[in-house]
Amino acid sequence: MKAHKNARTTRYSRQILVERIAQGHSARQVAQELGVSRQTVQKWLARARAEGPSGLEDRTTRPAHSPTRLSRSKLERISALRVQRLTAEQIAERLRLPRSTVSKHLSVLGLGKLPPVHPPPPVVRYEREQPGELIHIDTKKLGRFQRLGHRVTGNRHQCSEGAGWDFLHVCVDDASRLAYVEIHPDELRYTATRFLIHALRFYRDHGVRVQRVMTDNGTAYRSRVFAKTCRWLHLAHKRTRPYTPRTNGKAERFIQTLLRQWAYQRAYPNSALRNAALPGWMHRYNHHRPHASLGRKPPITRLASAVCQQSP
Repeated sequence: MKAHKNARTTRYSRQILVERIAQGHSARQVAQELGVSRQTVQKWLARARAEGPSGLEDRTTRPAHSPTRLSRSKLERISALRVQRLTAEQIAERLRLPRSTVSKHLSVLGLGKLPPVHPPPPVVRYEREQPGELIHIDTKKLGRFQRLGHRVTGNRHQCSEGAGWDFLHVCVDDASRLAYVEIHPDELRYTATRFLIHALRFYRDHGVRVQRVMTDNGTAYRSRVFAKTCRWLHLAHKRTRPYTPRTNGKAERFIQTLLRQWAYQRAYPNSALRNAALPGWMHRYNHHRPHASLGRKPPITRLASAVCQQSP
């Protein structure tokens, strides 16, 4: 039995109540001893005499008769109309019921929200076997600031007008999650191309030869200079399908981590100090921070594992 936390009587105390009455104690005396009213003693005594030991059990608080309760056929009708994507107001109007009643029963039936017209496609996860088989490149725009912004002060009238923007160019290796980031004043084609060359140099210094690069459909990545550079470096360039950023999901997820644990983690007095903290954070990310997709190990460990597998 699960008694209410403030219940004055339990199955055990009710049995004691009946036994003391049977021993000749008065109802008033038993009530004082148990800390309940005389009416309570008489109620449980009457139930025990009428039903025996079972009369001392808890009873449901559900009413014996509910004249306003909807019938099973009405509930089935509400469910059928909801499947036809009718709103609660439309269902109430068609069945001549209060809208609040329809909404309540829709929630009980688990139909409180309409399902999407086009369900999202299934998530297809992939991971390259060896470092360098595929790298993901993306950009993120961050505002420059000369004083604490509204994220810290809460005052949106205090801003750094005319400070401009910083553009994060990020690169993530698909297999090892080893990342490389630079901050530039724009995201134009020549800047994106220089970043690609710097990223390849970074991975080469770690013993990784890059074979493919994946980007979105930004103008910089569709430019001729970027395409010529990829051909010159013997890189296969893959672009994501339009309006499907999840295809480049590893870069997108890394940007979220970068913003949450570097850009917005501290109240930087200005953007210059924020940018100065990036190299230290990147070192911790690549060499020390546990990565959930890598068995709680940092990305640099994947490179060591790949070298051991390739060695005779």
